[in-house]
Amino acid sequence: MCGFVVFISAEGVGDAREVVHAGLCAIRHRGPDDSVVTVPQPGVTMGFQRLAIIDVAGSRQPLTHAGRWDLCFNGEVYNYRELREELAREFGAVFATAGDAEVLAAAFHHWGPGAVRRLRGMFAYALWDRQERRLHAGRDPFGIKPLHYAVTPAGLWLASERKSLPGGGGVDPDALAHYVSLQYVPEPYTMDRAVRRVPAGHALTWEPGGQVRLDRHFRPGFAPRAGVSEQELTTRVRDALRDSVRAHMVADVPVGAFLSGGVDSSAVVALASEVKPDLQVFSAGFDIPGYSELDLAAETAQGLGLRFTPTVVTAADVLRELPRIAWHLDDPLADPSLIPLFFLARTASRQVRVVLSGEGADELFGGYEIYREPFATAPVQRLPRAVQGTLRQVSRAMPEGVRGKSYLDRATTPLEQRYYGNARIFDAEQKARLLHGRPAVPRTAVTDEVYAETAHLDPVSRMQLVDLHTWLPGDILTKADRMSMAHSLELRVPFLDQRVWEAAASVPAALRVSPDSPQTKRLLRAAVAGLLPAPVAQRRKLGFATPARVWLRGDIGDWAHELLSRSAAGAHLDLAYARSLLVAHQRGEADHSRKVWTVLMFCLWHAIFVERSIDPFAGTARPVPVAGAAR
Repeated sequence: MCGFVVFISAEGVGDAREVVHAGLCAIRHRGPDDSVVTVPQPGVTMGFQRLAIIDVAGSRQPLTHAGRWDLCFNGEVYNYRELREELAREFGAVFATAGDAEVLAAAFHHWGPGAVRRLRGMFAYALWDRQERRLHAGRDPFGIKPLHYAVTPAGLWLASERKSLPGGGGVDPDALAHYVSLQYVPEPYTMDRAVRRVPAGHALTWEPGGQVRLDRHFRPGFAPRAGVSEQELTTRVRDALRDSVRAHMVADVPVGAFLSGGVDSSAVVALASEVKPDLQVFSAGFDIPGYSELDLAAETAQGLGLRFTPTVVTAADVLRELPRIAWHLDDPLADPSLIPLFFLARTASRQVRVVLSGEGADELFGGYEIYREPFATAPVQRLPRAVQGTLRQVSRAMPEGVRGKSYLDRATTPLEQRYYGNARIFDAEQKARLLHGRPAVPRTAVTDEVYAETAHLDPVSRMQLVDLHTWLPGDILTKADRMSMAHSLELRVPFLDQRVWEAAASVPAALRVSPDSPQTKRLLRAAVAGLLPAPVAQRRKLGFATPARVWLRGDIGDWAHELLSRSAAGAHLDLAYARSLLVAHQRGEADHSRKVWTVLMFCLWHAIFVERSIDPFAGTARPVPVAGAAR
């Protein structure tokens, strides 16, 4: 796990070492073990911050292979040993290092760009071909590792985090419009209109003086196999997950795991303990009753005989660290669950270098309760369109909060318009008011392509694929990467493994989410049932409940009023409207916590990166002017 900054001159001349070095300083947290800047050819400058995990004494980057390829690589290739042996056997490939990064360069050298499809792991890379004078870059299938780029008149920039790039394009109005709908900035956007993200599962190629080209090398799709029994599918999923966890345990440094009270992380921990019986696990909770899974996690750890380290997060902790959290995120992300993740990663980083975590299971195996919605709305969806239209008019005439209104709204709206992801913050009418009435890109723009490609599938599978394309890389994996790397901690996600995906994709929708069962992830639960105590395997999805609604009625509410009153983000958002939502929330008139939190995180981002009125490292969320460049 590392970070890099790369610049390729459009003219093929020059040396950008000073600028690249400054970019590396901004992401030193991604790799504090080593920092190197090289100019392998005129006009090509590559910088790397290393967090040494495999081949600790060797594998320095940027590295050169076969005198032709210059590489910066962030992540892990879990099948690197098999690929290394195959390359040596078939082509006589010779390696100067014992790590996985050079294997990627050798794979490109002998197999060409299609080699990316043979990599099993999480990765982002920038590979310069001296012979063809062409840049190859890309990301892993699910977007576990980040990769940003910016095209400027001088050339092309690539970096692991946006803060390392020139930027300066101003706030992107389309990114902002999506953000207030979704609580995150979806790919390929960033909040800076001059910077974009290479989408998950894509490869980028560029030649000096040319145009950026993006090609997709992985497209998730469900393909249930006919004639395969439920028992066979259960065995296949369990075997794939066990194999993945074993592969993810490989490291030359201490490895631990995150553990919540749910089945996903518990299954990962149980399988990891088969490899490492003294595995240390880490959990986080809050000092507010009803908002902590620490007792459940401790019970699971005790049942498996594992060392357990809890972390308790308070409102004071949040006020102290929230600006630093926002700085690490790069773009605003209003998912409150990233807050305990930040503190959890800090605790774990003091004892291990790598942690395994359970992200991705819900998207692959159908874990979200909202995936049951098609069963609830089916009776209305089967009615004639004219009848649905009448019911739609009835729902619009009903006052807000009246029982049945929400159901009629959802049931009379086609799935393609109704479901655009797990987080739905401001609706179209509210968004128009928040954005000062400016025309905004429709929220469906993020999901239109997915729905167009999946018309032949059942509603549950389509909803999962929407989340696999949007919610997973935009929210889940972004917060996992940034909050762990903030503490130089490598987070690995065994569920998001190509072999686990192949097994999950073969599971019929009825074995993921069924109208006949109150449980989601039906087949996954069966697959891990023998590994866990029965109460854990059958426990309903808990989520990572965060007391944002409580905080906003306490000390953090006072800070929220102060931030909204001082913020210069009013040019983009109607902050008077946001304050009215905060007041109504504090009076107990409605729960507006998610809406208010979404606005607050944008205002905090704006204060740090645009106004520069808050120092993210000052240890307070109150305005403290930033002195000098970002650290």
